[in-house]
Amino acid sequence: MRVFGVVGWKNCGKTGLVERLVAEITARGHSVSTVKHAHHAVDVDQPGRDSHRHRTAGAREVLLASGRRWALMHELRDLPEPPLPELLEKLAPVDLVLVEGYKRDAHPKIEAHRAAAGQPLIADTDDSVRAIASDVPLPGARVPVFDLDDTAGLAAFLLRETGL
Repeated sequence: MRVFGVVGWKNCGKTGLVERLVAEITARGHSVSTVKHAHHAVDVDQPGRDSHRHRTAGAREVLLASGRRWALMHELRDLPEPPLPELLEKLAPVDLVLVEGYKRDAHPKIEAHRAAAGQPLIADTDDSVRAIASDVPLPGARVPVFDLDDTAGLAAFLLRETGL
């Protein structure tokens, strides 16, 4: 599986970019999965549901299945968060995994940048950033700069970079 990331500071358009890239790349015939890193205690389960009751009772894993999808919830309890490579091993094989977040990991990335966020470019200090998707021109950038809304151009770049 090929892995490519989308990173950026808060409110710079990472999720929207990932969403558009998934749609564009799957429309081109490639299979895509995603990994989203959350910095807070995220819970995909709902209090009062049977699966939530199983988890709060102490189950290490709860697999919730229906005719449309299944989800495996794994409780870390007191264990550390697994590193990205370990999580990637849990995914079924696909052509491409898009990773949102994990900006400190070494996989290749596109940086989502919005001038209004007032944050420095990650690309200036991180060689794993291969391109920037920005809402403003960035003359002198050390990597290619695309318009943040140029989904087709970004997808073509990403597919070239990954050999797909």
